[in-house]
Amino acid sequence: MSLSPQALLVLTNVPDADVAERLARALLEARLAACVNILPVVRSLYHWQGVLEEACEATLQIKTIPAHYAALEAAIKAIHPYAVPEIIAIPIVDGLHAYLHWIAQETNKDTNV
Repeated sequence: MSLSPQALLVLTNVPDADVAERLARALLEARLAACVNILPVVRSLYHWQGVLEEACEATLQIKTIPAHYAALEAAIKAIHPYAVPEIIAIPIVDGLHAYLHWIAQETNKDTNV
């Protein structure tokens, strides 16, 4: 059993850098995320409504805590332009204790900025 604080890496793809920036800032301002990395261009191939699609998208790597997942998912869905956005949460099972503690601290809504 790890003594490190629990954390999640949440992934979502959006159509462009402008949406990525808007979403990242909204999540950070609400303290639902400690950090959001924006990977500006990824190439996605996927099936959508029976058709093989291809798109250039931006990927957001969002660091948060499990207690904020439901609110984070709702915030993403409220801003995200896709009908069915990719929102995937991956548990961080281990990592640098100080970094995981920082994620927990920065997602505390009472933290002074």
